[in-house]
Amino acid sequence: MPTSPITDLDTLDQIYGPAIPSSVDKVVDHITPLYRQWIEAARFAILTTVGPEGTDASPRGDVEPVLRVADPGTLLLPDWRGNNRIDSLRNIVRDPRVSLLFLVPGCNNVVRVNGRAIVTADPDMLDSFDQNGQHPRTVIVISVEEAYFQCAKALMRSRLWSRGDESDSVPTAGAFIRARDDGFDAEGYDTGYADYARDRMW
Repeated sequence: MPTSPITDLDTLDQIYGPAIPSSVDKVVDHITPLYRQWIEAARFAILTTVGPEGTDASPRGDVEPVLRVADPGTLLLPDWRGNNRIDSLRNIVRDPRVSLLFLVPGCNNVVRVNGRAIVTADPDMLDSFDQNGQHPRTVIVISVEEAYFQCAKALMRSRLWSRGDESDSVPTAGAFIRARDDGFDAEGYDTGYADYARDRMW
């Protein structure tokens, strides 16, 4: 373990030097038409929040765009059915700062949005996200403060979209549960989860 952590910004600046000007100049304070085009192509995003207990990152996905661009300054993210931990929502209620990372399959760039959010259960808002008669319990309303694209190096290094299916190399969800409960039927859980989830997606 490191024994000499960096504890001041001057030391960091000496190590890294100044930011590349284009990495700062590219930041905008609203959703431009090009950013809207990207976001509306994204079916998957990562939502990050912060609260008194710490930070949280939550995957968000949908069969259509993962959220709705209401206007250049506002994004609407429905909160569909999950496990009711609602860590992200608990954080937002107490600290509105949020970030979003949008990924599009096959694209090595990503788009990042930073802003502040509220959680609403407004009936008209919920109804507007109808999915075959199902509605989210709440909607996260995000006020955009920054939007910018991230350079492609991270996804290029990882070859995220070109290495194929690597799922055989990692534990399954059932294996994670069985690690805490020796008697748990991990195989049954894993093979049956897709059928279980099919009618519980929204």
